[in-house]
Amino acid sequence: MAIYPVVIYGASGYTGMLVMDWLIDQNIPFTAVARNVERAKEMMAQRVVRLESATYELVECSHDVDELTKVFNGARVVCNTVGPFNNFGITAVQASLNAGCHYIDTTGEQMFMRQVRDEYGELYRQAGLLVSPSVAYMYTFAEIAAELALEIPGIDALETATLCRGPRGNTSGVTVGSTATIFGGYQYEAQYLWENQLVAYDASASFNIVSPDFFEPVFCLPWGGTSLPVYFEHDPRVRSCVSAVGFYDTKVMRAVHAFGAKWEEEYKHLSKDQQDAVINGVVESTTPTMPPRERTTLQRTVDFAIGRGNLGAVRATIHGQTPYISTGALQAAAVVKLLENDTAKVGFASGSKALGHRYLLGFLEQRGLARATVSQL
Repeated sequence: MAIYPVVIYGASGYTGMLVMDWLIDQNIPFTAVARNVERAKEMMAQRVVRLESATYELVECSHDVDELTKVFNGARVVCNTVGPFNNFGITAVQASLNAGCHYIDTTGEQMFMRQVRDEYGELYRQAGLLVSPSVAYMYTFAEIAAELALEIPGIDALETATLCRGPRGNTSGVTVGSTATIFGGYQYEAQYLWENQLVAYDASASFNIVSPDFFEPVFCLPWGGTSLPVYFEHDPRVRSCVSAVGFYDTKVMRAVHAFGAKWEEEYKHLSKDQQDAVINGVVESTTPTMPPRERTTLQRTVDFAIGRGNLGAVRATIHGQTPYISTGALQAAAVVKLLENDTAKVGFASGSKALGHRYLLGFLEQRGLARATVSQL
């Protein structure tokens, strides 16, 4: 049973420890949950800032609904960072519901999100609890930009881009879990919202996005579709939503795109276990270790939403930095609101809709992690 109000599930993971950083910053006690306590203790001692001043407990637990329910009991909010969520997420969603906890996570995987919405949204609503996947840099920044665009009357079609700049020519800025999610996305259909319906992308889909923030066009991919089309699917304000993701490193992005083509040719018809083995091999060869903490001089981001109506157009841009660190901040911002029972929605809802996009943006701006600009076109 948790003795503190917030649970961090995934205590030895890169993102989980960044969430702890921000909870410590906000003086919020937490229960850290890991499958291996000794490894988590070692990693936390190396990585978590100000751990010596934290109020916390560290608990070992297997990835099992009943066992996690016992550990989550007594808490009010579960922050789940254990991915890929298509493989592992539902277990934590069910355990959080069983324990009577709000649930937030860091995913953007469409299939998982639709499963959460369809199977758990109403159950969480009836329990008076929020279930909110994707409270993370990717894709909350883009959603905040979209919500800023939607403040202009008449806007009903959205195009969003998530553009990241980091170390060029390598993947040293991407975590093991993120790499598994990126390549694992090819196991599932990526979709965009078009005229109020989710539509599948062609397997070879890509974008060349020109942004004034970059010298060269950015080669982008659907990136599994992102969370935004799912969150806007039943939003009466929005008819269409197309989202793309690109790293300002064409070589890396082309390599990911080439893997997608290889997937269609060689791996698509394999069994799930065989596909998982392929993905694990790619992860081990490309991202063998946890990356170092981000640097503000290297990891910088641009997320924008272009909104269109019949005659109007608007561009909302969020300039940011250190996306994983920003993810920790967003999780902490959500926790602050949820511990105060200050949520506009329960059931399945995005962080922006449940907690307020202006609130999340303000939390980021006050800490030097983001800056927003809006211009009507």
